[in-house]
Amino acid sequence: MAVKIRLMRMGMKKAPYYRVVVADSRSPRDGRFIENIGIYHPNNEPSRVEIDADKARDWLAKGAQPTEAVANLLAIAGVEGMAERKAAAKALKARQHAAAAAPRKR
Repeated sequence: MAVKIRLMRMGMKKAPYYRVVVADSRSPRDGRFIENIGIYHPNNEPSRVEIDADKARDWLAKGAQPTEAVANLLAIAGVEGMAERKAAAKALKARQHAAAAAPRKR
């Protein structure tokens, strides 16, 4: 079973807030989830991010894969290792892009 840490949309039309949940990757976005580990309110000024760092670390250690948006939120919330992981992924993308753009010798 592939487990993801992702956002689940809640709230009214044009006034969303999100729950950060751990869910099976095959379940629908707003459907069944395994555990609720935090919330994200993007419309507040400043945006409010509340994530249980211990639960997030436990799920990451078990192999759960965060989505790109959740990885950003985990880095903001201060979950250890997420900022380094995000920087490494960015550097890898930059290297791949540079390698693809460089002319090839024959």
